[in-house]
Amino acid sequence: MKVHLLAYTPQPEKLIAAAAKNCYSSTDIDGILDGLTEEKTESFLHMLTDIGHESPIEHASFSFAIEGVSRSLLAQITRHRMASFSVQSQRYVKERGFEYVVPPEIADIPEARALFEKAMDDDQQTYEALTAKLFDKHFKVLCDEGLAEKQARSQAEKKAIEDARYVLPNACATRIVMTANARSLQNFFRLRCCARAQWEIRALAEEMYKLVYTVAPVLFSKSGPPCVDGDCTEGKMSCGHALEVRAHYETLRSALHG
Repeated sequence: MKVHLLAYTPQPEKLIAAAAKNCYSSTDIDGILDGLTEEKTESFLHMLTDIGHESPIEHASFSFAIEGVSRSLLAQITRHRMASFSVQSQRYVKERGFEYVVPPEIADIPEARALFEKAMDDDQQTYEALTAKLFDKHFKVLCDEGLAEKQARSQAEKKAIEDARYVLPNACATRIVMTANARSLQNFFRLRCCARAQWEIRALAEEMYKLVYTVAPVLFSKSGPPCVDGDCTEGKMSCGHALEVRAHYETLRSALHG
């Protein structure tokens, strides 16, 4: 898994503080940034957290490039509807020796890993065989219709991989560009940094958290799973390790502060 912070709103914390200032003062827009020192900005951000006023946080956004995650993770992350996603297309990009994600529990057992890797190899071979058969069919039809050979080959391959992709597994790796505003990210971290989240998306969420915390530490100072800054919200489904989770995030933040 690789995660990069591609871009983010310049001075995200100051922008949010300006939006909050607009809500709570009579200052006109010509002076909306005046006086927003580091201390004043931090004060506005803490106030928004304390009173639960979250809409100003939506003005800051963050874009990530994500690589080496599974299609299984893709199905989970796109449930976060208040975000934008651009995903590598299996319809247009042929999977030549596709990469895949091996779950740690499978990787820990040599016999299980061997079975898993054989399944991936079989899927690749089936995908290639299907692609070849479908290509031959579409290429002949297109040539019979009078299409030039070069165009026929291009269109035939696209048609072939469009259907052959149905045999590709959830483990197949993909690439994602994701953009979300800070409020949506805070909700994402609450749900996906939790110990009860599935291991792959939890690992991704923590990597994303590290990146945004580095550029906006006040904004994300209380982000993470709910138990980091309050009580566990999982009820009887709680992992029961809130103290360990808090300690982990305290250590993480201290390391990022350097």
